[in-house]
Amino acid sequence: MKTKAVRMYGERDLRLEEFELPPIKEDEILVKVMSDSICMSTYKLVEQGKKHKRAPQNIDTNPVIIGHEFAGVIVEVGDKWKDQFKPGMKFAQQPALNYKGSLASPGYSYEFFGGACTYCIFPHEVMELGCLMPFEGESFFEASLGEPMSCIIGGYHGNYHTNKRNHDHAIGTKEDGDIIILGGCGPMGLGAVSYGIQYRNKPRRIVVTDIDDAKIERAREVIPEEFAAENGVELQYINTGKMADPVAELRAVTGGKGYDDVFVYIPNRKVAEMGDQLLAFDGCLNFFAGPTDNQFKSEINLYNVHYISAHVMGTTGGNNDDLIEANELAAKGKIEPAVMVTHVGGIDSIAEATLNLPRIPGGKKLTYTQFDMPLTAIEDFGELGKTNPLFKKLDEVCRENRGLWCAKAEKILFEHFGVEA
Repeated sequence: MKTKAVRMYGERDLRLEEFELPPIKEDEILVKVMSDSICMSTYKLVEQGKKHKRAPQNIDTNPVIIGHEFAGVIVEVGDKWKDQFKPGMKFAQQPALNYKGSLASPGYSYEFFGGACTYCIFPHEVMELGCLMPFEGESFFEASLGEPMSCIIGGYHGNYHTNKRNHDHAIGTKEDGDIIILGGCGPMGLGAVSYGIQYRNKPRRIVVTDIDDAKIERAREVIPEEFAAENGVELQYINTGKMADPVAELRAVTGGKGYDDVFVYIPNRKVAEMGDQLLAFDGCLNFFAGPTDNQFKSEINLYNVHYISAHVMGTTGGNNDDLIEANELAAKGKIEPAVMVTHVGGIDSIAEATLNLPRIPGGKKLTYTQFDMPLTAIEDFGELGKTNPLFKKLDEVCRENRGLWCAKAEKILFEHFGVEA
């Protein structure tokens, strides 16, 4: 079977090509990819090429398919898995394999397994690890966004708190506590807000900071403070760029005690150090943002580590349970992965978008791999709709949904391009 895929041959060398996939083995599964959202981690991969820890050293002759936030439909099942999977099943997948200590992962390491393509082959280790999962949701894009949401969920579950009575750790963010998400008006930050409002360890307050008024305004539109209040959480968006003393003013929001859980969502030294200064007694700082610089450092107050039980950690990726939780919550409408999405495009837009990801404003870039379409901002649908009936329809549907991408909009695209699941 032929597939069309975006493949990496080296640093900043991406090519959209059509080639033949080999027949699947008895322990493999062939799938049709429907959606693939673009992750900043892929940009970091492409910037580093062979230097990236997950990239094989022979990519110049055996290129890898990029993309790891993808979903679609199972087409053909090898004999080993026929009792578990059937053709026609919608799937989600967890790319954090960690198979027998290997760093190999879809979108980084495999010739025939990645998301930026029309068809790909799942190798045996994915099914052995339980990382291929049926998806019951209405749309494919929510399954694609299950992977970044699982990373967010992993962050909430990864935090911990201690006590002075014993050495037990209470896992997760603190119930009825104060959470602050520094640099939180980007796509992942908004996903963290959406999840935090629904998290079983419900916080008293979530504070979200940024220095961009436009990003803060969009955040308010897609996750209003009133919505959080209806769910029992006080939500505040704050522009720290307008504060004379951000640490003092942010601590004042909590009555001076500081924050029980601090998430640092941008790899910035000053922001990380501010997070350290915002910790309450027994506060947990989660350095969530992944830097490209492997020597990235910042200072922390070790006096506070010793005397007020402040602790610093980091999480990256999610596990199978996190992905299952993300997909279940999305399918039930408890969380809205769509708050992350600001642009939509086709397979022909993936290479250029990936190469220029930090320079394209907005949040998540969602792509559909079964057709060509320029990467387009949702906020531009209205203007384009004046001359293009497709964008007129998409604009109407998204406006009805607080400006968010949705299953109905996805169906309009599939119908327009004649795509069948």
